[in-house]
Amino acid sequence: MSSATASIAQLWVYPVKSCAGISVLASALTDTGLEWDRAWMVVDAKGKAITQRELPAMALIQTRIRLSDIQLKAPGMLGLHLSMNEVDAPMTVQVWGDTVPAYSMGALASQWLCDFLGQTPRGKNMLAQRGPFHLVRFDPEHPRLSDATWTGDVRALNQFSDGFPLLVVSEASLAELNRRLAAAGQAPVGMERFRPNLVLSGLAAHEEDQIRNLRIDVGGRTVTLQLVKPCSRCSIPDVNPNTGETDDAVGQVLAAYRRDAGLKGEVTFGMNAMVTEGLVAPESEEAEPVLRVSQAVEMQPR
Repeated sequence: MSSATASIAQLWVYPVKSCAGISVLASALTDTGLEWDRAWMVVDAKGKAITQRELPAMALIQTRIRLSDIQLKAPGMLGLHLSMNEVDAPMTVQVWGDTVPAYSMGALASQWLCDFLGQTPRGKNMLAQRGPFHLVRFDPEHPRLSDATWTGDVRALNQFSDGFPLLVVSEASLAELNRRLAAAGQAPVGMERFRPNLVLSGLAAHEEDQIRNLRIDVGGRTVTLQLVKPCSRCSIPDVNPNTGETDDAVGQVLAAYRRDAGLKGEVTFGMNAMVTEGLVAPESEEAEPVLRVSQAVEMQPR
């Protein structure tokens, strides 16, 4: 693949890790990825992260950012409105292999999560064993770094993402998966199951696997995203985001054609990425670069 041009078809932000995402037309790009992405997380009483892998009903929790508030909504629940500028007690939490400082969002948020997630048999059992649940906010003063095995000398920062600041997927990759699902007698699925940040149009199926850099002109400044690691897939793509129910159709079809020998046979879909050029320096008064749907993207091959 020679240098070519694609475009941003969708932008997604996930304020609360493993809860429903927000499709946006524009988003500021920060040193930890898109603004507000994975800034909050649900944890158990010991501070361990809880995700859709354990509680698929988390997919039904809708999130919204409004001015200085974060809002959570879920079926059968009154909306939860929390000030982003107010936190409760500090907590130490665990997200995968990282133990990091965070802040509890308080008793009201905890009770709301317990009430909703405790309704399902799986949630009720987890609540009895590991509750209560808490909503926590990442401590922005703590530098949580991506694995240097993949990022090299670049200090790629994260909040509560699985391990990298950004995830990139192409529309064509989803179309190919849906073609294979149809051939297997299964219904098509939407992009929200794969929880990308950037969705690109103008690529061939899984062409993102072969891209090294994405370069985007943002108001006269060039932003460069480096695609560093294929995204290994767990059970979350098998969660129906509209019902919170699971089956294994997506996982089975992906496993038939997306096993990566370089990752010991793990099933992959999409590419993890980091920002290598174009961010605003911490001491600068410049505005952060803004990514927008329909922006042109120059692709540079590996």
